[in-house]
Amino acid sequence: MIKPHGSEELNPLFVYDSAENEALQKEAEGLASIVVSSATAANAVMLGGGYFNPLTGYMNKADALSVAATMHTTSGLFWPTPVLNLVEDAGSLKAGDRIALRDPNVEGHPVLAVMDVEAVEEFSAEDMATMTQQIYRPAEGEAHIGADTFNSQGKFCLSGPIKVLNFSYFQGEFPDTFRTAVEIRNEITERGWKKVVAFQTRNPMHLAHEELCHMAMDRLGCDGLVIHMLLGKLKKGDIPAPVRDAAIRKMVELYFPPNSAMVTGYGFDMLYAGPKEAVLHAVFRQNMGATHFIIGRDHAGVGDHYGAFDAQEIFDNEVPKDALKIEIFRADHTAYSKKLDKVVMMCEAPDHKKEDFVLLSGTKVREMLGQGIAPPKEFSRPEVAQILIDYYQSENG
Repeated sequence: MIKPHGSEELNPLFVYDSAENEALQKEAEGLASIVVSSATAANAVMLGGGYFNPLTGYMNKADALSVAATMHTTSGLFWPTPVLNLVEDAGSLKAGDRIALRDPNVEGHPVLAVMDVEAVEEFSAEDMATMTQQIYRPAEGEAHIGADTFNSQGKFCLSGPIKVLNFSYFQGEFPDTFRTAVEIRNEITERGWKKVVAFQTRNPMHLAHEELCHMAMDRLGCDGLVIHMLLGKLKKGDIPAPVRDAAIRKMVELYFPPNSAMVTGYGFDMLYAGPKEAVLHAVFRQNMGATHFIIGRDHAGVGDHYGAFDAQEIFDNEVPKDALKIEIFRADHTAYSKKLDKVVMMCEAPDHKKEDFVLLSGTKVREMLGQGIAPPKEFSRPEVAQILIDYYQSENG
């Protein structure tokens, strides 16, 4: 199997030994504690599950600035985005403290992890502005949901190793879908897959997405597909994870051969960082055992902020050739061709005009579903559409 990023073996930070976990939970009740941001909690979940291998905790100021600028830590490890524990007020916390990190997303704020604080540092306003530009690349004066979230957490940086004690709400709310990188590697082995392509989604999958996965598997000669959906915080108006999960599972059940695709999810909040986030996605797909990763148009983007293929071009222009072992499958927009009577990548149909494709805007699709109208079969599988119709009609009362 493909090796994880940065080490020979995967090193998840979750405390699997039940006695040690229980002892740490008990110790944590007597420690100073902070309720962390949702982004910090998501980082803990990813560190715990092995997705952020080989990191051992939250980055310090020097590493964060270096990663934002060069995609390398000060020690030379390739890493695309800072992994931080930012707080608005560090209070009396200091290097050498051992603290409990409490979950902002679960009632009662249970302890998520125990942290050994190695440094308490402050980012200047200039530091934050520079990092924001390097990570999110917003245009001057432009509102950017990812950049706004990043800057809302605070400017004090708590760095140091952590031990993760639970996976927040993800295991409880998504028991059939949430999987750690360790669990996905184990299942790939159990299924006997050798060549595995991963597909990232934060939305239900329409026919074009389904066919793109089939295309990637066929062209790469893969024996397995991991549909890996984001289960964390999205933006207002996005379809909730349980609905996406049900729709995707129905599609796999009906339209993929047995033992060819598995539906899984990971506990992270969208960064909406476009190209930089695409590279982060590739890193943690390698950690979970995928040999290939599909990156299409506007991957991890928001609105029309990034160029259509910026998330592919960053691998040519900014990612060193030997930085990752996982390979990228580059996809164009896929749509149903009326001429060819099948889904194609639009770039591979040069003789087509726009009207030769079945194209529907997201707004139009949502309107149809809300009215109980299924999109055409050339756009969406009817069984998938029905699940979405039921959701939108329940929302509309």
